[in-house]
Formats: sequence, C-alpha cells, structure tokens
Amino acid sequence: MHKLNIFIFGSDSFISTFNELEPYFNFNISTNQKKLNTTFKSNLHGIIFHQDISHDDRLKDIFKKYKCLKILATNNDYKLSSDHDHVLKLPTTIEEVNNLIELSAVKNEFAKNSSISIKDYILDKNEKKLIKKNKAIILTEKEVQLLEVLLNKKKAVSKDDILTLVWQYSAESDTHTVETHIYRLRKKISEKFLDEKFILNNKEGYYLWKREINMQLNYLQKNIVKELSSLKKEKEASKEKKNDLF
Repeated sequence: MHKLNIFIFGSDSFISTFNELEPYFNFNISTNQKKLNTTFKSNLHGIIFHQDISHDDRLKDIFKKYKCLKILATNNDYKLSSDHDHVLKLPTTIEEVNNLIELSAVKNEFAKNSSISIKDYILDKNEKKLIKKNKAIILTEKEVQLLEVLLNKKKAVSKDDILTLVWQYSAESDTHTVETHIYRLRKKISEKFLDEKFILNNKEGYYLWKREINMQLNYLQKNIVKELSSLKKEKEASKEKKNDLF
C-alpha cells in the first residue's frame, strides 16, 4: 500500500513534534501551507489539525480546497461532527497515530465505494438501500446491480445488455426478467418517493432520469451541427452562383 499524504496544522510545538517523529510514521507529512500545492499537488489524503486552531480561517480555506480526511487532535472529549471525520485523543503514541490514519483511510474508501449519489438520492450498496432525505427503500442485490449498470452507462442500456451484465443470461434465455425487475423497482420507488421518472426507457433501452438531460443535449448538439453544415453548403452554393454571374 502506498503512503498517504497528510497535512499537519497547529501550533509551532504541535507541528515540531510531528516533524521530529516523521521517520516513524507510515505516512508522508507536510507542515507548510504555502508549499502544500507543490509538496502533494492535489493528492492530499488527510489533515490532522489541533483543536486550538480549529476556527482558523486558513484551515477553513484548506477544507474548502481539499476533500479529504479531517482528523481533530484534542486533549478533550470531542464527539464527531461535520467539522471532522475522526478524533485523535491526546496524549497519544506513534502506533496509535499510524493505526488511526490507516483505519480512517480504509473507512473513507469503503464509504466512498459503498455510497453513490444519484441527484437527491443516495444508493447505499452496503445496506442495499435507496435513500432520499428521511425515507428509504430496501433493495435486492440484483436491483443494486441494475441501478449501477444504468448509472455507469452514458446512454440507454438495452434489455440484452442488462441480462448479460446483471444476470449473466443470454438474450435467448430471456423470460421477461428485466421487465419484471424494473416494474417492481419502479413500483417501490413510486410508492415510497412518489417519483415516476426515476427509471425511464426509450426504443434503445432503459436509463436513469439524469441521462435524459444528456440525451436532450446530445440531440440538440447533433441538430446544431446539421444546421451549421446545411448553412455552410448553402453559403458555398450561393458563392458559386455569384461567381457564375461575373
């Protein structure tokens, strides 16, 4: 596993301690905010910041710029909040710091991979739920896979492709599997969220409503290209006609 890049933010003594112990950490550290961009470029995995500077405007600027782990180092008993993802209780040991960084990174990666945002919805693959605000429906494993296929494709997905990707069936063995599952899923979503347009379909197959905008844009772009091409031809024809007159 490659080393993670962690930025340390706090008092001079707090930063000095991390600098002295750097050879013993299982991660790379940076303590210079001005050189942060050149040190880690955009590849920053986390920030350890001391409670004494938690309201510092410079820290807020870093939080805005980098979407990464936020670890609060404190001597007090702090609960998790939206301001930080994990708490490092001081005093601590090198082993505890290393373990916290590694565990936090794993949890973050798991959470990132198990939760997918679909406009106002969250698809929780781990819990097998589709969530919107304080409402949720339970999904089957196949329904989760079906939504993933529709989400990851840039265009409508045919029934045959869905059979292959989700059920590993061939088109010849189709027994209305896709239609049945999509009907049930649409019904669940409609009854719980009153959303009739979550899964749409056209002659090419099925797609999520978020693809509808892309498809409309593609249609407009194609038509604009055609119009421009037509205008260009008319202009050229007009020029040739004018040349013939002289």
